[in-house]
Amino acid sequence: MLGFGNKQSKDTAPSLTGRAGGGSAPGPGSFSIAVMGGGSWATAIAKMMLEKNDEIWWYLRRQDRIDDFIRLGHNPAYLQSVHFDTERIHFSADLNEVVENANTLLWVTPSPYLKGHLKKLKVRLRDKFNVTAIKGIVPDENLCVSEFFHQVYNVPDENLAVLAGPSHAEEVALGRLTYLTVGCSDEEKAQAFADMLASNYVKTKTSRDVIGIEYASVLKNVYAIAAGICKGLKYGDNFQAVLMSNALQEMNRFLATVHPIQRSIFESCYMGDLIVTGYSQFSRNRVFGQMIGQGYSVKSAQIEMEMIAEGYFGAKCMKDINRHLHVNMPILDAVYNILYERIAPTVEIKLLTDSFR
Repeated sequence: MLGFGNKQSKDTAPSLTGRAGGGSAPGPGSFSIAVMGGGSWATAIAKMMLEKNDEIWWYLRRQDRIDDFIRLGHNPAYLQSVHFDTERIHFSADLNEVVENANTLLWVTPSPYLKGHLKKLKVRLRDKFNVTAIKGIVPDENLCVSEFFHQVYNVPDENLAVLAGPSHAEEVALGRLTYLTVGCSDEEKAQAFADMLASNYVKTKTSRDVIGIEYASVLKNVYAIAAGICKGLKYGDNFQAVLMSNALQEMNRFLATVHPIQRSIFESCYMGDLIVTGYSQFSRNRVFGQMIGQGYSVKSAQIEMEMIAEGYFGAKCMKDINRHLHVNMPILDAVYNILYERIAPTVEIKLLTDSFR
């Protein structure tokens, strides 16, 4: 495990010009980047990528959205204050064209839509370096994205990475100090990619705990919904602190069961991401939960938000997974019961409060 810092001399720093050239997965320092998705986090990631690369590929599924982007110089739907030099971006609504021309794919599509996008795919993913920045789980498959790529598309572990940490897109767009973790079994690739991400406002570190980081990213969204529900029910800060404390313990129990390796749950990619998602005004999962606590139905909350709350899908997937693992997860159970069994939030959260100490 490497600490935050990125102290690298100019003599050893890799060349990261990012000229689009396709080919197989990169060795350290030979990335040609493609951003796969058009939401707020994808937009923030593209901003970071263009700070260290001359050009990038960018897959957006709608041609009209691409046309508007080029005309306006910014994403017409998300983070509109972030302006881009579109001459440095190869936009395409053709998934295969983008995958063919880049060797490093940053997947940032909402997890419920990932399978639909990949149905169009004809180019092999196993030859690319696949970085998942999707903080969700693949519905119906009940797999983390890296597991899905490995099992369904035969991508080897050394070509799979995860990008995680407390990192709201809105703050990245504003250039506010952000700490990110790159998880990959190939430490050399992880470090090279982390070095490329690093800037005056982005600090990076690496980890080998790909699966643990991904599951933590799924669970923190579920716990943020719980925090939002409690906010909507007018529970105060005292209880919110107890809720987050218990959520961290619950996360640790699950990770120790599903992927039992040595890790510190207090690192930023676990606890830090949980805290920012549970408390921040930018957290769509917390906002979604708050609406549920205020009396909105699931459907009406989703319609009004106009954005995906990954934790809604994550709650069901994690509940299904835990039916086989039998980890004690009362917060997950409470969120699932509220969202899918339609148990009143007042009743379910009261039962939850009685279980805390």
